[in-house]
Amino acid sequence: MLKIIPLSLIAVAALSASEFELPKISVESTTLTEVSKNAQISADLAQALSSSVPSIDMNRRSGIANDIYIRGQKRDNISVEVDGTKVQGACVNRMDPPISHVLTNQIEEVEVIEGPYDVEIFGTLSGGVKIKTKQPTKELHGELNLGYGSWNYKKIGATVSGGNDVVRLLVSTSYESSDQYEDGDGNTIAQQIDNYIAANPAAAAMAFKPEHKDMEAYTKKSVMTKMFVNITDDQELRLSYTANRSDDVLYGNSKMDAIYDDSNIYSIEYNIKDLTDIYKNINLQYYYSNVDHPMSTQYRISSNAVPGDNTNHLTTDMRGIKLKNSFLLDDYKLLVGLDGSQRKWDGDYYNTTTGLPIGSGTLKSINDAVTENAAIFAKLEKTFGAFDVSAGARYDSTDITNGGGLESNSYSALGANIFASYNINKANKLFLGLGRASRVPDARELYFISSNGTTVGTPNLEQTTNTEIDFGYEAKNELYSFKIKGFYSMLDDYIYYNNDLASNKFVNIDAKVYGAELSASYFATDEITVDMGASYKRGKKDEALAGQTDKDLADMAPLRGNIALNYEYINSSMATVEVQASDKWSDIDEDNGEQVLKAWAILNAKLKHALNKNTEITIGVNNLFNQTYAVNNTYKDLTLIVAGNTSDVMLMNEPGRYIYTNLTFKF
Repeated sequence: MLKIIPLSLIAVAALSASEFELPKISVESTTLTEVSKNAQISADLAQALSSSVPSIDMNRRSGIANDIYIRGQKRDNISVEVDGTKVQGACVNRMDPPISHVLTNQIEEVEVIEGPYDVEIFGTLSGGVKIKTKQPTKELHGELNLGYGSWNYKKIGATVSGGNDVVRLLVSTSYESSDQYEDGDGNTIAQQIDNYIAANPAAAAMAFKPEHKDMEAYTKKSVMTKMFVNITDDQELRLSYTANRSDDVLYGNSKMDAIYDDSNIYSIEYNIKDLTDIYKNINLQYYYSNVDHPMSTQYRISSNAVPGDNTNHLTTDMRGIKLKNSFLLDDYKLLVGLDGSQRKWDGDYYNTTTGLPIGSGTLKSINDAVTENAAIFAKLEKTFGAFDVSAGARYDSTDITNGGGLESNSYSALGANIFASYNINKANKLFLGLGRASRVPDARELYFISSNGTTVGTPNLEQTTNTEIDFGYEAKNELYSFKIKGFYSMLDDYIYYNNDLASNKFVNIDAKVYGAELSASYFATDEITVDMGASYKRGKKDEALAGQTDKDLADMAPLRGNIALNYEYINSSMATVEVQASDKWSDIDEDNGEQVLKAWAILNAKLKHALNKNTEITIGVNNLFNQTYAVNNTYKDLTLIVAGNTSDVMLMNEPGRYIYTNLTFKF
């Protein structure tokens, strides 16, 4: 698995001769700071990102643990990293996406990569999310956060940090729960299913049992601990552990619900800085994570029929090691690293009541699939007069095997990118990027078997390669800031779901995705700021799938935008009024389950008031006028509720009017 790691020691010996971090060219990514302070509606990171970053859309799965798209790309087409740890979920139906395993109250900063411009992370095909959680401090600091909202939403979170010159410690914990939210028509999650069944009686078995129709939507508990030890002035050992425990999470338009979803993330990191004037930093990190996720029909009427209550119990674990070496060679900033990881993924079908396998023998949804990756990467940055240039490259070697006798696969890929900014003057710049990256199929796309024994995965899939160009303009001065970005993405062997196939439903196709994003702020006065953002994207298959005619790519949300008016007053208190809106979603892949969605607009308002320097209260309302709308479509690569052979897939509405309050104490 880690067959190239020894090369790092050779590289260190050959080149050896404050931790050094390469400065980011901001135009190629979007960074959100003070996430825990600003995202107070819930602990769901997907909601915070989709309302703050124009390129991100949210995929609503439940009241919590929602997923994201970056420029219409999701799943393994985008990467997620938490403090250098690559995170994966266990559910084949995306009930526990990677970003659900870290909560907003634990996060300090999030960087969103747009495009194939991150060579440090395995699988950054079309974008990625880099999450930086809170760090332990030397001084004693603490925070208590209390939240309450509509539908009996309750949250309590606490963080304590402190230490001395040698050891710094941090402990952060939270508890969150909620009843089922109601959409703009007043329907709970269970009632949305009932309304679908009223129009599609063949789906009657998907309804919640009477005794479960009013159950809570979820409970979620989390603990994050960190210890940083200064071995010497230049050397530091960093230890961290995060535990997440979610119970009884309801997924309205899916056929199953999560009985629980438990994850653990461990990391040990050693950092040495300023080895020489040239060799600025060496960082070695080992991480391990696991997820335990049984999803079941036990709350649904379908479990009353033979063979009864069925469970697909999935587990995954991810371990990896990464070595990064940073150098300052005259005016060149060089990063050289090695990356190795192993992911195991396994799933079993069984009857929840008896514990016995479904059918005459053991039936596995994913049979002990193992993905092993080894890579070497480098990044170089240099300023040439008015030009800032960044170039990177990564070589990957990946092997994927399984325990079910299906085809094993080996992949190799060389990716590279170059990104340049031209500083017209201090206030204006142009930028241009060209990148190429690949990602391998995951075990679901290769090997997934449905509960009736059909092999849904396609074992001989090719890896997907994205060749992309990004370009834009950015301006900043005392009056306003403005950034507009365009992109054109050419996807070779893009992995796509063909609903018309009886088995081996994932296929390789060629496709194009293009679009633009805008973000701007206008500083009207010292107290009043207007913020706005918008995004547009289109995706087209080069050719329609076999047996189909539709060339539209799924998951390509239409033109969306927001505009917010902010008024800042005494002690950094802030009042905000915001409009979020979307055009009609009419460019859809109807052959694979998508449907036309109406345009929508909602009004949100929030007041964050500092009672004193240690106490802050937030009061807000989302969707003030109680609109009924949906933000994501019904592409059938997810297993959603559908009545018989009809193409009418159940759509999940967003929450209606949501009133919330949050009280924060600091010391």
